[in-house]
Amino acid sequence: MIELPVVPVEPKQRKPDWLRVKLPVGKEYAHVRSLVDTHKLHTICESGNCPNMGECWGAGTATFMILGNICTRSCSFCAVATGRPLAVDTDEPNRVANSVKLMQVKHCVITSVDRDDLKDGGSIIWAETINAIRRESPETTLETLLPDFKGQWDNLARVLETRPEVVSHNLETVRSLTREVRIQAKYDRSLEALKHISDTGLRTKSGIMLGLGEKEQDVLEAMDDLLAAGVHILTLGQYLQPTRSHHPVVDWIHPDQFAFYKQAGLDKGFKYVESGPLVRSSYHAEKHLFEI
Repeated sequence: MIELPVVPVEPKQRKPDWLRVKLPVGKEYAHVRSLVDTHKLHTICESGNCPNMGECWGAGTATFMILGNICTRSCSFCAVATGRPLAVDTDEPNRVANSVKLMQVKHCVITSVDRDDLKDGGSIIWAETINAIRRESPETTLETLLPDFKGQWDNLARVLETRPEVVSHNLETVRSLTREVRIQAKYDRSLEALKHISDTGLRTKSGIMLGLGEKEQDVLEAMDDLLAAGVHILTLGQYLQPTRSHHPVVDWIHPDQFAFYKQAGLDKGFKYVESGPLVRSSYHAEKHLFEI
């Protein structure tokens, strides 16, 4: 009889009490759920396992993800599927615009997967989607959470020409963790993208996840880098591990620390800072419409 070694099973981390969220319920949530299914829309609420989906959908709002739900990149933090995307759906802009109109969305957030497989990086569909929403719902304000387009700034410019009210590109993490967390991305390329956005005079926004192993000084330095790039709005939230194959949660950041970062960001010069365990890029996005 061969004696096999005993391999301890790593216990699943228990989330702190401050990360508990309500299950999605209610008539408005069911209505949004029906629209998303009927019109075959991809939402980052679902693909990103957002903890605020119940709250946001319950209020009759959602963040739309265009260009499919398969990403060409394989970031270690992200729950969106990685692989070879399907062909571009040229009717998607009209479907998204129709759903925004049906839902009577006042402030619409749009994001997308990275489409490094496309020469235009998906920027044509991006511009067409924004323009379609403008035609169908001219009173609706827009926030766009853009990829970095691999540094092809002509593609970024194509989207910026549509003049969304808020333009966002997430830094995601601090400089020292970028290679580990965002394998195909570059910290300085993200800052360059944000500088291009802010140089157009648009409200510029970025976000960072905390709990990946960063130090306090790393976060404060990232704030300085973002301000130097012209960013006006900063979001800070707790990283949540989608599956065991993704980057582990290194730290659970206490709400008091988030409060410290919020005040630090405001003191440094950001116009608006959303900082809390459950904050995500599009959380309370409608509050970020202010004069700059």
